[in-house]
Amino acid sequence: MEINKNLNRKDFFAAIGVSTAAVAVFTCLGGCSKNAGGTMITPVPPTGVDFTLDLTTSANAALKTNGGFVVSQNIIVARTSAGAYIAVQLYCTHQQQPLVYQSDNHRFLCNTHGSAFTETGAVLNGPAAASLTAYKTTLTGNSLRIQS
Repeated sequence: MEINKNLNRKDFFAAIGVSTAAVAVFTCLGGCSKNAGGTMITPVPPTGVDFTLDLTTSANAALKTNGGFVVSQNIIVARTSAGAYIAVQLYCTHQQQPLVYQSDNHRFLCNTHGSAFTETGAVLNGPAAASLTAYKTTLTGNSLRIQS
């Protein structure tokens, strides 16, 4: 192996940094759009949804407070800052990463790549291009029904 003695320390680190950045960007771009087999990832939201949450149980206590949310059956169920109940698929339409609900910003957010969705599931910003599937919510007493 021959070493270039004319390469100074600054040039060496600059070359290494550019090479490393190029590899990282290439890897991310390849991984952000395809799975390990090289095919595009297509999110599959839950279908035939029909279940009820008992709001008196400790597992659903977050729904007693405006801004709280729970996850059940791959659906994120939230209570908006105005007190309305909403429900959308749990996984982002970009790469099926789990979402969180941010009541202060009135949105669902994917912390992995930054996609954001309105409270009705519409895309606010990408990389996600497809809206979330939203589900109907019906409150009867202390029972919250979620259905397709």
